[in-house]
Amino acid sequence: MDIFRHSSRPLGATPSLVSHTIAEPAPSLAVPDTDTLRHWLALLHAPGVGAIRFLRILEHEPDLPRFFENRGTSCNALSIPPKLRRYLAKPNWQAADAALAWAEDRHCYIIGLLDPRYPALLKEIPDPPPILFVRGDIDLLTQLQLAMVGSRNPSASGSQLAHDFATALSRHGLTITSGLALGIDAASHQGALNADGKTIAVAGTGLDRIYPARHRDLGYHIAEQGALISEFPLGTPPIASNFPRRNRIISGLSLGTLVIEAALKSGSLITARLAAEQGREVFAIPGSIHNPLARGCHMLIQQGAKLTMETSDILEELAPLASFVLEHENTPANATPASELVFSDHSFLEKMGFEPISIDALVERSGLTAEAVSSMLLTLEIQGIVASSGGLYSRIN
Repeated sequence: MDIFRHSSRPLGATPSLVSHTIAEPAPSLAVPDTDTLRHWLALLHAPGVGAIRFLRILEHEPDLPRFFENRGTSCNALSIPPKLRRYLAKPNWQAADAALAWAEDRHCYIIGLLDPRYPALLKEIPDPPPILFVRGDIDLLTQLQLAMVGSRNPSASGSQLAHDFATALSRHGLTITSGLALGIDAASHQGALNADGKTIAVAGTGLDRIYPARHRDLGYHIAEQGALISEFPLGTPPIASNFPRRNRIISGLSLGTLVIEAALKSGSLITARLAAEQGREVFAIPGSIHNPLARGCHMLIQQGAKLTMETSDILEELAPLASFVLEHENTPANATPASELVFSDHSFLEKMGFEPISIDALVERSGLTAEAVSSMLLTLEIQGIVASSGGLYSRIN
C-alpha cells in the first residue's frame, strides 16, 4: 500500500477534536496551576484513557478538578465507562504526587497540551500526547528538528552514514530527534553530540529509567546536552506496544523524517508513514539492491520519499514547515525577537562576504557562538540566500 497516498493533510487542518482544545483553551488553563496539573496526571493513570479519550474529556470539560469531583457526570455525552467512573472516585493521587516531586528536580519538567512550552508542530498531529515529561533542555522542543530512524541492526556503513548525517545536519542548526534505540537511532544521537549539537530522545518508557540499559550513558549525555522526553508516566516499563506509539511523537516533533537502512517490515517504516500522514517530509537514503536493509528505503522512494544523498537534499525541502514553526511556535523567553533576527541576518551577511567560508571562520569573524552561526546559516539556506558545499558556505544572492 502506498503510504504517501492521501497523506498530505495541510498543516493547520487538525481534526476539530484537537483544534477546539488547542485554539480556544480556557484562559485559566493556559498555564495550569499545580492542582490542575495534579488532576491531569491523575487522569493519565486512569484505566482506558489514552490520548484521544483524554483530549475528548478536555474538550467537553476543560476544568478537570470539576470532572473528577462530578465523577465524569459533566461529560455524559462521552459515555464514560463504569470502570473510569470508579477510578474518578479513588484516583491514583500517589502517582500524580510522585510525578510532581520528580518535576522539582533540576531540568525535569511536566508540560500539558495547553502549556505555552508545548511544541506547536506536535499539536498538529491527530492524537498529540496530553502530557510530556521532559528531562534536559526544554527549549529544544520548540527548535527546528529532523527525525532520524532506521535499523536496530545496521551495517557498519549504515551506522557511519547516520553518524555523519547527524553531525552535518547539527552543524546546520537542526536538532536531531530519534528514539534512543540500538543501531541507527544511537548513531544519530551520537553524531549530533559529537558535533556539539543538540539531540532529543523520545522514550518508550517512563523517564525514571533508560531503555535499553546499555544506552544508560548515552541517555545521561543526551539529558545534559539535549533532552529526553516521554508521554508515559514514571515507572512505565518497556512494553512492546509503547514503541509504535512513541514513533508518532518522533515524527510529530520534526520537520521531516530521514530513514537510513530499514527492512520492509520495520518500525522505521511506521515512523515514515506517520510522518507522511502528518504532512511532514520523508527522506530515504538508497543502498544496494542486494541489501535487505535497503529495501524499506527503496520502497519509500518509490512511494514518494525524497531520495537523499547529501544534506542539501534535506535542507531544500524544509522551508514550508520551517516557516510554519517560526510563525506558530511560542518564542522562548531568552530567544532573539524575529525583528532582531532579520537585522542580524543582514549584519551577518556583511561579515560573511561572498567567498566560501567555514563555520569556524564565521564564528571568529562574527564573534557569535557556533550554535548561533549554525542556526543563522540554516535560516539563510532555507531562504535560498546561502548555499553549502563541502562544509563551506557561500552567498548566492
